[in-house]
Amino acid sequence: MSLGNLRDLYQQVILERYKTPRHRGTTNPVHRRQRGHNPSCGDTIELTVQLNQAGDRIVDVKFEGEGCAISMASADLMAEALQGKTIEEALEMVKRFQGMMKGEEEFPKEHRKLNVMQGVAQFPVRIKCANLSWHALKAALESHNTDSVDFVSNETEQE
Repeated sequence: MSLGNLRDLYQQVILERYKTPRHRGTTNPVHRRQRGHNPSCGDTIELTVQLNQAGDRIVDVKFEGEGCAISMASADLMAEALQGKTIEEALEMVKRFQGMMKGEEEFPKEHRKLNVMQGVAQFPVRIKCANLSWHALKAALESHNTDSVDFVSNETEQE
């Protein structure tokens, strides 16, 4: 696929997921909750996670928030990709996504939809937008938080 076609696909998927997200809302019940904020551009997100009865596998992820097309599309694609993943697998996906934003990695075939976000790496100022939901997910899974009122910020990330 040519670079021009990849860029078109990237833009098409981002706009589609921004306009008609599939995972907007709040999980029921909420086992993890985290708010995220990107002070650079004002994007905000509230991520909720529903776990299985054992508490080690993700059943559902939903998000609410306001932000640019990149941040909202990234959250929606992330929520879809996490269905059925263990917490360990989800944290590994966070690392892989952050590596992808640095141009170092990409996702394997079963998560190739996430690779569409590679286009963001061409715009360093937008990397924080794409990483916001992933940053919030990591904080939620590591903190065991169900009633987060504090925002995590991705402002300290490397660009």
